Amino acid sequence: MLDRADTTPPGQAASVPDTSPVAFRGAGFGPATSRTAGWIALALVLALWQLIGGLGLVNPLFLPTPLAILRAIANLAASGALWHHLAVSVMRIGLGWIIGTSAGVAVGFGIGLSQVARSIGITFVSALFPIPKIALLPLLILWLGIGEEPKVLTIALGVFFSTAISVYSGVDAVPRNLIRMAQSFDVPFPTVVRRVIWPGALPSVLAGFRITASIALLLVVSAEMIGADYGIGAFVLQAGNLMQTDQLLAGVVILSLFGLLVGKLINLLEARLLHWR
Repeated sequence: MLDRADTTPPGQAASVPDTSPVAFRGAGFGPATSRTAGWIALALVLALWQLIGGLGLVNPLFLPTPLAILRAIANLAASGALWHHLAVSVMRIGLGWIIGTSAGVAVGFGIGLSQVARSIGITFVSALFPIPKIALLPLLILWLGIGEEPKVLTIALGVFFSTAISVYSGVDAVPRNLIRMAQSFDVPFPTVVRRVIWPGALPSVLAGFRITASIALLLVVSAEMIGADYGIGAFVLQAGNLMQTDQLLAGVVILSLFGLLVGKLINLLEARLLHWR
């Protein structure tokens, strides 16, 4: 009697089923990154740059070598000028960012939670956000005088609008079924905001912080180039006017390192506040 499960044709050996493991395909979108690839690429670029400058293929006045830039940074640090300029810029960025962020978070939550605030606030935010904030610096100097206030306020204005937009966008992105569920259990409104809306909007808020940190850095350099004697922006402008390109690029490198440091701090903040993800 023939076995009905045996469908192998006569004269052929039965095939062995493939029992090798199949790769898991449901891991989502998580591109892997290499910690060393970026540093190796940067080292190669710097080595090529140094080689081109060392062979005299490019005039050092137009493009100083990385070693010349490092020497300029070391000389600035030894003389104390670097720390003075950096301290002034950090003070302006810190004050402007704190003021603009505080106001932006408050206005953003107001727009996201209140119908009246949304009707009024979105109109003003949409109308004023496209204005380049650095263009307002001469007017602010006319109003407030030549001092720290116009520069700090310029940074605060640039930070405020981006923060407000990211905050109310984050509030709008919170799933409404979670809010309705909390309301169905008669949870007080402040608790709903603190326990449901704030955690749901936090990723957008922190993403806004990353953007506004870059905006603050751009605005402080622009403001210091227009009306300041001290600060990284004023130092870069002075070095450019004197054709001291090694010091100019030293200032650019310092700005880049400062931006990287701020990015690392925001990464730590995200890891601390968004650990539940």
